[in-house]
Amino acid sequence: MSTLTVNPSQDGAATATGGAASSGASGDDDLELLLQRFLVSIAALAGAQAGAVRVLTDDGLHMRLVAQQGLPLHVEEAERLVERGCGMCGAAVGADGLAWVDDLRSCDRKAGGHYFGGQCKGVLAISLVHADQVLGIYNLFFESRVQIPLATQTILRLIGQLLGLSLHNARIERERLRVTVMKERQEMVNEVHDSIAQTLAYARMRLPLLNDAMLAHDDTRAIKYFSDVKQAVGEVHDNLREVMTYFRTRMDPLGLLHALQGIADGFYGRNGIALEIRNTVRHLNLSDAQEVQVFFIVQEALANIAKHSMARHAAIIINKTPAGLEFVVEDDGLGMAAPGVSTIVTSAKELAAPTHFGLEIMQSRAQRLGASLEVGDNAGGGTHVRLLLPTPPVTTAEHTP
Repeated sequence: MSTLTVNPSQDGAATATGGAASSGASGDDDLELLLQRFLVSIAALAGAQAGAVRVLTDDGLHMRLVAQQGLPLHVEEAERLVERGCGMCGAAVGADGLAWVDDLRSCDRKAGGHYFGGQCKGVLAISLVHADQVLGIYNLFFESRVQIPLATQTILRLIGQLLGLSLHNARIERERLRVTVMKERQEMVNEVHDSIAQTLAYARMRLPLLNDAMLAHDDTRAIKYFSDVKQAVGEVHDNLREVMTYFRTRMDPLGLLHALQGIADGFYGRNGIALEIRNTVRHLNLSDAQEVQVFFIVQEALANIAKHSMARHAAIIINKTPAGLEFVVEDDGLGMAAPGVSTIVTSAKELAAPTHFGLEIMQSRAQRLGASLEVGDNAGGGTHVRLLLPTPPVTTAEHTP
């Protein structure tokens, strides 16, 4: 009996097409590596001499070869991408089940007249299905006509369902990552708008006034407007650095408390201010989105302490009150009304320099949380920022036994 010719470079091991085995990438490549490993065991179980796994493309019009074992190189190249309705593979994609084909003339024509050198006598196509939706197929190639026991056929179909579930989960993960990327892009747009665009608009309004003062040789007004523009540009520069920092070091995956502790651990070394965390709440019970907004509000408050307070000590205090979850950031510095000290709150007289935008950003984040934000002086000196997330109202259903 003749022997089915295999690709000698594979040494009987399954390989993924398109370089998946060597790319080191995650996601789809990881799934293709999983399919490879399954393919080796499946072929051995059924007594097949070669195998292939094909996955429907996103548009559903073609099937892409993602893993194979034992395919000659010319067959692999010819079948790297085939139409959805191609031969017995198309029949398997059209319905959940097994499709057995002994007449391989259509496959032979597609491979240029030498499909396996004529040594392949039969191909089995098994659907990769999940929730009545066929997501791909896998093929088993035999060098002689065989009768596969019903028990083995059942196992092969169950394997197809498991692989279909893996494909389904991979698609969900891709969609989740796509949504995450879009969300982060929108957050970056919001961040730039909140902290940079408004300051640039202020500087732009100041430039015509500066120009008029220069043309009128009004040195006093020209110096004032020049100072305003200079300060606005400095504010934009600082805010841009902060935005870059936010998106370079996103929220700690271990959660808000871990992220705040990370800031506290290095705060003295960076700013010469001792920072402690006093937390009386065991479980914050915040969503991921809430934790991100709280983190940025606290981070902004701490940035202002480092820049303007001249403090020696600062604290982050977390309490559970009857009104809700409370975050307080306070320091023992000069306070908001100290002469010559820039703070996060300034009066807006005559479009004053935009040092108040830090507070506006914090207020905007608090509004997204449905929370309240209070900034003021401490009775004993220094400033405090208090963020209060109200306790969700208790519904009638929650009272029902």
